[in-house]
Amino acid sequence: MTGANGILRSTARRPQLALTVGVTWQAAPMTERPDVPVGMLRRLDRIMRKFPEVQQEQAWVGTRWRVGQATIAHVFGGEDQLFRISFRADPDEVMAFEHLGHPYFRSGWGGNSVGMILDEHTDFDELAELLTDSYCLQVPERLATLVSRP
Repeated sequence: MTGANGILRSTARRPQLALTVGVTWQAAPMTERPDVPVGMLRRLDRIMRKFPEVQQEQAWVGTRWRVGQATIAHVFGGEDQLFRISFRADPDEVMAFEHLGHPYFRSGWGGNSVGMILDEHTDFDELAELLTDSYCLQVPERLATLVSRP
């Protein structure tokens, strides 16, 4: 239907919000996320500080390392009390990480975002290689060329 000013208007009825009087909504209790252990943060920071222009900062949960607005890695404790680090991988490798299973997982932060559960069995040399790849994928080429890749 066309209104008086010539603008087309919908004649469909808008859905109405039904309210129930006397109903009290209650949020489920939130499970606390553990802080990333200081020793683990220091170990990750030693890896990340080797990359040009990387800055460590507090994230909405946990800690992240960025160059400009690009996040290279993000470590945090989950509601299940496990520690995770998310990072970027070559798009061709994402499915491989997903199929490898524990300790790897595909995260929901984009098509090339994957992650790893961190625990006493974590191979930090392997993780350093993965974080190097993440860095090189996320930063401008002028910075990526400064880093030797494994």
